[in-house]
Amino acid sequence: MNLNSLDLNLLTALDALLREANVSRAAMRIGLSQPAASHALQRLRDIFGDPLLVRTGARMELTPRAQALRAPLAQTLDQVRGLFITDAFDAMRSERAFRLMMPDLAVELLMPPLMEKVTRLAPSVRIDVVPWRGPAIFHAEFARTIDLVISIGNAFKGFHRQLLYTDSDALAVRRGHPMGTKLKRREAFLAARHVGVVIRGNAEDLIDTWLRAKGIERHISLVVSGYLEALHVAARTDLVAFVPRRLIAALSKQLALVTVTPPLDPGIDEQFMFYPTRAQMDPGSIWLRRLMLETGRELEKRNAG
Repeated sequence: MNLNSLDLNLLTALDALLREANVSRAAMRIGLSQPAASHALQRLRDIFGDPLLVRTGARMELTPRAQALRAPLAQTLDQVRGLFITDAFDAMRSERAFRLMMPDLAVELLMPPLMEKVTRLAPSVRIDVVPWRGPAIFHAEFARTIDLVISIGNAFKGFHRQLLYTDSDALAVRRGHPMGTKLKRREAFLAARHVGVVIRGNAEDLIDTWLRAKGIERHISLVVSGYLEALHVAARTDLVAFVPRRLIAALSKQLALVTVTPPLDPGIDEQFMFYPTRAQMDPGSIWLRRLMLETGRELEKRNAG
């Protein structure tokens, strides 16, 4: 088609129509009247040679062609918006909201020191933290709302990563636990009752995935969805939590926990900071990434090993 005849506003209308699958709601989303949105839909149908939205009973549904357009269209519009990003980020005056995705252990270890910096340098900036979800359910539409991800691995499509800090895994038990340091022995470890952590989007605790590869099964008595939950349970029962060592150290006094070296060592955990490729040159993103990397370095120095 001739791009000279394409109205960029039609792409904005198309994005709203694909998101809402409803002409009235799409019109409200972009500030058009319903007749104008209907006219835009008709023009788009002519351009694509596809109905895009079809009525099924009382509701409208996207055609397969429309479904296929959603992700590339949203990415294209993000890139176009990026052309108009200002050259500077005035942290002290900014009222920008950043959306971060991370597991509860990262919230516990990173957010208090990070927010000290944000409060001092950018008092009107807002940070929204959403729960971590695995790559299997980290869909493109959700990914477009995220400014930073803190996670292990390298499975977030469309994101760059930088090493944030390293950690290792250890056993956490309550002070006075009947097995205590005996858990360093393999037979005691296997005889103990454990609390597993299965975060949304994962099929099982990553520790169990690693153990199974070695032909080992531990006795899981309880499964929870977060590391903090696991430590709170371990602090009040005889269950054993196999979790990141830095998190145990951070909460050992508050929860009266003892760290025990496991009989099997999973090795070093690397926590990464992921940021969207589209935001690589965004001054606000650069500012936040620098603060996060600085916080990670401080964590490494403060709790080495």
